[in-house]
Amino acid sequence: MDQESDPTRIEEFLRLLSEHERGLISYVHALVPASCDAEDVLQECRVVLWRQYGAAKFEPGTNFAAWARKIALHQILNYRRTQKRRPWSALDQAFIESVAAELDHQSAHQEIRAEALRQCLRKLPHSQIQAIAWRYYDDCPIHEIAQRTNRTEAAVYRLLSRIRHILNDCVTRRLAASPQPHS
Repeated sequence: MDQESDPTRIEEFLRLLSEHERGLISYVHALVPASCDAEDVLQECRVVLWRQYGAAKFEPGTNFAAWARKIALHQILNYRRTQKRRPWSALDQAFIESVAAELDHQSAHQEIRAEALRQCLRKLPHSQIQAIAWRYYDDCPIHEIAQRTNRTEAAVYRLLSRIRHILNDCVTRRLAASPQPHS
C-alpha cells in the first residue's frame, strides 16, 4: 500500500490540516489581498500539501504549521507570477517574503506562548482548571459557574480574575526564562 492510500496516513494528514487550517487561511489572506485569489491559492495549497505529505516530504513530529506556511508562500509567489493582469516585480516578491517572514516569526512566538500557557495551566489546582474550562472552553455563563461552585457571581468574577493574573504572571516568567524565536 502506498503512502497516499494508507488510511492511517490520510487520517494523520486530515487531523494536522484541520488543526492548522485556520492559521493557514489567515496566513494566505494576509499575503493575498483579494479574497477570491486567496481562496484559489488555498485550494492549490491544500492539493500540494497532500501531494507532499503523501510523498513523505513532511517529517512526522516536526512543525506542520511551519511546513504548510512554507508551501503556501511558494504557492502565493507562483500564483502572483502567473497573473498576467497584475504587474509583478522583484519588489513585490521581496515585500511578500518579508511579510511572510514576519508572520512566521509571530506564529512561532504564539506557539511558544501557547506552550507556556499549557504548562502554567497544569500547575493550577483542579478547581481552578475546572472554572477556566467552564468559562473559556464550554462558554459557560458566570451565573451558571456560580451555581456549580456554590459561589456568588461576584466571587466567580474575582476567582477568574485571580486565575488570569496567576496565568499571566506564570506565562511572563516562562517567556522571560526561555529563548525567543529569532527575527
